[in-house]
Amino acid sequence: MNSFIGWVGGKSRLKKYIIPLIPKDVERYIEVFGGAGWVFFAKPPHKIEVFNDIDCNLINLYRQIKNNCDELQAEIDWLQSRELFYEYRKQIEGQANLTDIQRAARYLYLIKTSFGSTKSSFATAPKGTYKIIEQLPRYKERLSKTIIENRDFEQLIKVYDREKALFYLDPPYVDTEKYYTAATFKTSDHNRLKAVLSTIKGRFILSYNDCDFIRDLYKDYKIRSVDRINLLSANANNRKNFKEVIITNY
Repeated sequence: MNSFIGWVGGKSRLKKYIIPLIPKDVERYIEVFGGAGWVFFAKPPHKIEVFNDIDCNLINLYRQIKNNCDELQAEIDWLQSRELFYEYRKQIEGQANLTDIQRAARYLYLIKTSFGSTKSSFATAPKGTYKIIEQLPRYKERLSKTIIENRDFEQLIKVYDREKALFYLDPPYVDTEKYYTAATFKTSDHNRLKAVLSTIKGRFILSYNDCDFIRDLYKDYKIRSVDRINLLSANANNRKNFKEVIITNY
């Protein structure tokens, strides 16, 4: 199944390269930077699954889909109104006094009515917002046995590391951090991520943009090159091939 979020930086086009790399003997699968979950929703389920993201609003949305799907469906108001869009964004950013279900509904509304699901600008084109209400029970079922976390990546990795664990990591790419509004990811964080991955008992699949910094940082690991269309450009005519790497420790 596909993700219901057309996120900037989502792995809709990279998943076909990532999923075949997942070893057959994996017993626990952990997505460290879950985001839109394109790889998670497309891959076959594992015995133990953990889905994590640092964005508390995103994680609240997934938790409400898992635990309170009917109430969330009832709460969502899909009026494609610019006035509502900016009001909901103000409520989310200002931490208004909302229930978890109300916050999840407004957050999903912003995702489905903004360009690139960035929640920053209103898009007038229809984006299947009515259809997603009907599809939410499918995502509820997929998430029903998933552990949903809202932790820093280093803490999460240390908690769930085991010999037959596989971590899939899709951190903010180097020099594209401006597209990720939920948290700032610094050079020190890229270094911290590499440091913790070098100590794990399990295995990892790591996706990054192809740049000298990352190639040097992970020079001791297996690096595969992948080209795809750059979707970070709003103008389709300006979209060029974007070079990425998939890094593994096996």
